[in-house]
Amino acid sequence: MLKLYNTLTRKKQTFKPIKKNQVGIYSCGPTVYWFQHIGNLRTYVFSDILKRVLQYNNYKVKHVMNITDVGHLESNADEGKDKVEEAAKKQGKTAKEITNYYLEIFKQDLEKLNILFPDIWCKATEHIKEQIEMVKILEKKGFTYKTSDGIYFDTSKFPDYSKFARLDVKGLEKGKRICFREKKNKTDFALWKFSEKPGQRQQEWNSPWGVGFPGWHIECSAMSSKYLGKQFDIHTGGIDHIPIHHTNEIAQSESAFGKKPWVNFWLHGAFLTFKEGKMSKSSGKILTISELNKKGFEPLVFRYFCLTTHYRKQLIFSLDNLESAKNAFKRLKNILSEIKDDTPKGTPKRVREPATQASKKTNKKYLQEFENAINNDLDMPNALQVLWKLVRDEKAQGKYQTIKKIDEVFGLKLLEKQEIKIPKEVQNLLDERQKARQEKDFKESDKLRDKINKLGYLIDDTKEGTKVKLK
Repeated sequence: MLKLYNTLTRKKQTFKPIKKNQVGIYSCGPTVYWFQHIGNLRTYVFSDILKRVLQYNNYKVKHVMNITDVGHLESNADEGKDKVEEAAKKQGKTAKEITNYYLEIFKQDLEKLNILFPDIWCKATEHIKEQIEMVKILEKKGFTYKTSDGIYFDTSKFPDYSKFARLDVKGLEKGKRICFREKKNKTDFALWKFSEKPGQRQQEWNSPWGVGFPGWHIECSAMSSKYLGKQFDIHTGGIDHIPIHHTNEIAQSESAFGKKPWVNFWLHGAFLTFKEGKMSKSSGKILTISELNKKGFEPLVFRYFCLTTHYRKQLIFSLDNLESAKNAFKRLKNILSEIKDDTPKGTPKRVREPATQASKKTNKKYLQEFENAINNDLDMPNALQVLWKLVRDEKAQGKYQTIKKIDEVFGLKLLEKQEIKIPKEVQNLLDERQKARQEKDFKESDKLRDKINKLGYLIDDTKEGTKVKLK
């Protein structure tokens, strides 16, 4: 029985999909004007684990992710410059060139982290018609008003506006430190923004209200409903989306569609932080997966690092913490490289590949412990402990197929053999050691072994020959 923590109710609930054995998930995707840092990517690792756990539980998952390539302004208060337009100006490129480039980098980062791609990628610029239609519905129902810079949603006409984020709206209204301009309420937000000077923006469209572009929030509501329906199962994102973006999505969607709740389960991932605070582009303290790789941390080490802390808890990042995760992951991979598939020869292929629950060569005890952990609100730290217990249990049967099954969720490529690139310096030492062994100079052979160990490599002399592993 899968239980998930629902931000909507602030408690763990037994998950039940709207349609039997089918799950619709919408994940807030990136604004593609810059690289996604590892704080962003932690959120996508979390949503990937959710997807894998649902699939493990035999649900058919339809996963949709948006790509924000227009309309995300510098301020959540619908002010400031469009991030994509500004990036295009600074880099002397078209908006499309900018968004396509950073989207491709994002996809490469997902592949490096072994994150499953969504079934549907949806760009905001390719769904302008749907967004205009949704604004028209809201206008017809009396939820909108016009100002000199756009069409706004009147939050005072949605009584439940404060419930999702538990906002003190009255307190916000009293503290009028930020100018309302023409907004009726401080929490009102733009559905459609007018171009200040039509014809100067790279990305603008005609609409019933004038030339302009969609607000950031309407994009997600229009696209998710197109692909998943006017009511669906799960919406994911980072906790920073709760007070504004997701609150606004709920307000406009439930007003337009009349469905309450619009989404049954909301799941949010916590921040990856430095000791000094949140990782963000504005703070100037960001790292990308490529930068970590240059520092000697392969992407799956970062994925393993993410699994060591529950997705709803802050993950404190430092290179020392990542180094500890790297060492643990390397130890695990080294141990697993020696585990053999103990499925009896002659077992029909349909049982051997992939391992099924009917296979006698999975370890039911450990598999049950693992399932209890992952189905308890995606408790990956406990699930990792189960894996380590299994690996260290010398008497456990069915290790190989059980680990294979477990890795369907972890996505760490645990049983995939690593291709070790041996540096020339190490290879020269290996050649010298082989020569010493042939001459039965075992004292020299041991000295060379120690030198190789200090360079980060382990030697295992077997009947098949000398094998080299990372330390």
